[in-house]
Amino acid sequence: MTDSSTAPPGLPSLHWGWILLAAAGTFALTMGVRQTMGLFLGSLNSSTGLGLANISLAFAFGQLWWGLTQPFAGALADKLGAGRVLLTGMALVALGTVLTPLMSSTPGLVFAIGVLAAGGAGMAGPAVLMSAASRLIPAARRGLATGIVNAGGSFGQFVMAPLAGALTLGLGWASAMQVMGLLVLLALPAAWVLRGNSAHAATAATKPVSTREAIGTALRTPSYLLLAAGFFVCGFHVAFLATHLPGVVAACGLPLQYSAWALAVLGLFNIVGSLTMGWAVGRWRMKTLLSLVYAARALGVLAFMLAPKSGVVVLVFAGFMGLTFLSTVPPTAGLVAKFFGLGNMATLFGLVMLSHQVGGFLGAWLGGRVFERSGNYDLVWIIDIVLAVGAALIHLPIREAPLRRVAVLAPT
Repeated sequence: MTDSSTAPPGLPSLHWGWILLAAAGTFALTMGVRQTMGLFLGSLNSSTGLGLANISLAFAFGQLWWGLTQPFAGALADKLGAGRVLLTGMALVALGTVLTPLMSSTPGLVFAIGVLAAGGAGMAGPAVLMSAASRLIPAARRGLATGIVNAGGSFGQFVMAPLAGALTLGLGWASAMQVMGLLVLLALPAAWVLRGNSAHAATAATKPVSTREAIGTALRTPSYLLLAAGFFVCGFHVAFLATHLPGVVAACGLPLQYSAWALAVLGLFNIVGSLTMGWAVGRWRMKTLLSLVYAARALGVLAFMLAPKSGVVVLVFAGFMGLTFLSTVPPTAGLVAKFFGLGNMATLFGLVMLSHQVGGFLGAWLGGRVFERSGNYDLVWIIDIVLAVGAALIHLPIREAPLRRVAVLAPT
């Protein structure tokens, strides 16, 4: 085996490290910008006077729309090529983020944050990026590759959160947000590196079926449905933390800088969690790893609820949650590939991401609604614990094996 990727016909062969850098770097910029938007929630509320619940609705819609775009973006990438989809997505993220400070109504915020920025991030999100990396990287490195791409999003959050805080102090929140949006355009060269589509994954003996047939087979597969249900819980947890962790820190009576550093620590430890999970995927059963992650989340949230709220406790909690934050992505993507092969992976993983973001919509919206009515987040934490325990249990019946119809469903 060589270190160069199996490049699509007609495209130059690239070392797999460049492919990973392109995919992880794109995810770092798009995810880093999205995951730091919670830092601007209070400023948006003060500037517009719309109320926390209405602004949370825009963020919640963004969580849902990010998921809704991914199956369609995946289908387009499978057919037209990842490069074109990524270019469009990056441009939309930049445009939506730049326009957000100019909006003064709930529909305006929903359009800028929820439709443009979130939709663009979905097009340049994990469904397209992980499918492209899996297609271009040798099979022996795919488990680690998905962990590295996933860690890119965490690294972006780790870097972008303090940067957003510093820009806010120096330029004001509106200009800081617009600068953050423009930074996404630094990932444009990655579209060239990751170009190509799923047809390049096919062998002479197999051919991918239509998108409709692939989706129909997936929706009749119990293990796939259980996997999607677990990812719904992941979305609830991740979106609530990404949107409301600064509010949680403020409710503890801590200074603003703890909010930025809590998000940064969350991202930093997620790098460790993602890389560790990418390494573990090739060594242990993926469904077991997922059950352990969800059980750990439930224990972590329970411990935080019972602990005294200090700066150290908040940062330790952020670090522990970071270890589990997006470490569910490599085994989830790995199971989709194991079930169905690579031919329709972007589409089918995009559908699982849609389930994730339906949960994300509820986590982001419910956090604002509960806090506005009760003045605390206790009810959301309790719901999060119950959901995490349920997710840990429903992964156990998953049958971790390729479907017998894989040979005719999709190429491997």
